[in-house]
Amino acid sequence: MEKNMRFDMHCHTKEGSLDGKVSIEDFIGILQKKGFRGMLVSDHNSYKGYRFWKNNLKGRKFQDFVVLKGIEYDTIDAGHILVIMPENVKLRILELRGLPVQFLIDIVHGSGGILGPAHPCGEKYLSITNTRKHRNQLAVMDKFDFIEGFNSCENPESNKKAQEIAKQYQKPVFGGSDAHKEDCIGLGFTEFAENITCESDLIALVKKKGREASSCGGTYYEHTTKNKIGKVNNVLVQGFWFYNHLAGMWRFHKRRLELKRMYIRIK
Repeated sequence: MEKNMRFDMHCHTKEGSLDGKVSIEDFIGILQKKGFRGMLVSDHNSYKGYRFWKNNLKGRKFQDFVVLKGIEYDTIDAGHILVIMPENVKLRILELRGLPVQFLIDIVHGSGGILGPAHPCGEKYLSITNTRKHRNQLAVMDKFDFIEGFNSCENPESNKKAQEIAKQYQKPVFGGSDAHKEDCIGLGFTEFAENITCESDLIALVKKKGREASSCGGTYYEHTTKNKIGKVNNVLVQGFWFYNHLAGMWRFHKRRLELKRMYIRIK
């Protein structure tokens, strides 16, 4: 495995996530100081953070640092899914939350991308094994390309179960900080078996090497909201689930229109 080919594969920026507190410029600076070679921008249902980097920083600063375009997509039935598309593929549908996971898998794979569940054994409603239909969702686990095996904002038990699922289904593991605040950045990491310079490199590596594509690890972040407020967090999670469904329903017509446009282009 190439020395220092280390990435933070779960990052939320101020420009792209409503709950992000750190600009992508500061994010990169902190990761570089910690010896990281790259990051996956994985804002919630948005590419705004990545677009800001591409339009304002790419080619001007951090030329020896790799910024990958990703998204953390809110499905209607399987929690949060990390999606990585080839650099030349743009799908507006991925910024419209609320697709069923099976539909999301078909769209991503049909366009040459890869995807995997974020914190698969984490919070209720936000993670694939803790959704209302989690038994049915486990049936699609073999269709994912990777599993998030380490998340700094989860607990050891959650990550251990995620690693067990990855082993069971013979999937490569990614690790990331899931950082929204500065003091969490770089606590989780992924080390890749080969050099990664763009999204297509990563996609090819995952498809070629499988379980051997990567390893992950890190340290735990002790100042998450759920750690601070305890049982009250359950109320917030329930509220987020309600909001997510309302937002998904509100975007229903936009999704349908975008899917129709995709069908026309493909046809």
